[in-house]
Amino acid sequence: MRLLSVASEVFPLVKTGGLADVAGALPRALSEYGVETRTLLPGYPAVLAALSDAEPALRIGDLFGGSATVLTAAVDGLQTLVIDAPHLYSRPGGIYGWPDDAIRFAALARVAADIGMGALPGFLPDIVHSHDWQTGLTPAYLRYDGRRAPGTVMTVHNLAFQGQFPPNLLGVLGLPASAYTMEGVEYYGEISFLKAGLQLADRITTVSPTYAAEIQSPALGMGMDGLLRHRAAVFSGILNGIDTEVWNPQTDTAIVETFSVDELGGRPANKAGLQEHFDLPVEPSLPLFGIITRLSWQKGVDLITAAVPDLIALGAQLVVLGAGDFDQEVAVGGLRDRYSETVAVRIGYDEALAHLIQAGADAIVVPSRFEPCGLTQLCALRYGAIPVVARTGGLVDTVIDASPVALAAGVATGVQFAAGSVEMVAAALRRTVGLHADRTAWRQMQANAMHTDVSWRDPARRYATLYRGLLR
Repeated sequence: MRLLSVASEVFPLVKTGGLADVAGALPRALSEYGVETRTLLPGYPAVLAALSDAEPALRIGDLFGGSATVLTAAVDGLQTLVIDAPHLYSRPGGIYGWPDDAIRFAALARVAADIGMGALPGFLPDIVHSHDWQTGLTPAYLRYDGRRAPGTVMTVHNLAFQGQFPPNLLGVLGLPASAYTMEGVEYYGEISFLKAGLQLADRITTVSPTYAAEIQSPALGMGMDGLLRHRAAVFSGILNGIDTEVWNPQTDTAIVETFSVDELGGRPANKAGLQEHFDLPVEPSLPLFGIITRLSWQKGVDLITAAVPDLIALGAQLVVLGAGDFDQEVAVGGLRDRYSETVAVRIGYDEALAHLIQAGADAIVVPSRFEPCGLTQLCALRYGAIPVVARTGGLVDTVIDASPVALAAGVATGVQFAAGSVEMVAAALRRTVGLHADRTAWRQMQANAMHTDVSWRDPARRYATLYRGLLR
């Protein structure tokens, strides 16, 4: 079976969030189930610079105002197709937030649809799998072109980002007037790329079963709940995994000392290394909490900043790694200035430091108000850092709360709390500190966490089954 995967970012070539990790890891996992995948993404400067031995596979005379070439190259076992279109992607700075994003990502979808219909010599995909709003027009182009089309799958990684643009772009995007209906790309008087994909794809998935249920409700449906309920028969939630070769405490070169579930002797060295890195007192007995996140309202960063005094009173330490909204960055930076002996902050993102935090922190806090799946808690499980998570989305599906029953049964892997409340965050931190003081219970939780299968093995099997169902 041949699959074309389409995404706006793919690790290790370019990454702003978890979408890149998924788009980079899933194709490798699918190969075990007989799925041959090629991954299409834009040729941002960083992507082109990372390619070696790239060869032209398809030339396009006019792609929304300029010529383009689709390059093919193998990157870390990933078969990539990269759109080299300087007029769209050769820009300094971030990959999102440009005034012509509608055109830039319509181009990605347009090329994906053309490849889906056989434009690339020697590769005719059976399935085209689109990820998030940036690729949402792919099923639309395939539908409205009226030619032979492959099966289509649309995965929504975060329903909050919908790609909405003015209706006068319809013709510019190369869509017929008939597409601008409630059954097409129209969404409350605008064009929504995500709505197009959700409406027109053969199958829809999202990244956890709980999130799939949540976004069919008005509370978390972001205006799309009615459409998702209407398409419930072809909508499913499949948990994400992580690349367990990249995230492997036994071989990780970014940490101070490697370790395993059977030999945790390296964890104290990583904790000390993390404390030293952030100029915190090197105190092995103090509970050390870590946060690795986008600094935004969704991620509940304001809840943590409000709960920090409770954390200080517990005698714990906190390290934060992340970037995002300016006001959140200022608030988190203020904590560092106020509690410099206890709280440390790095504004920005550092992949190696993220690995060290997972290996050295006693617990990883994920206080999101909503969370489609979350990868941070999966990495935490892998590294024996106890996840302390809000009870929402994929966090529910991946972490077993340390309730009295779960502790007695010896199955707990973390701590859950009700989402959206400072009081609940503070209570969860207190409960975690109490658990940390019980070394027997804590060691059992670490063992349970590290034995949890967070790989792509089962999710990839589920996707392969979904694809084959489409072919039938």
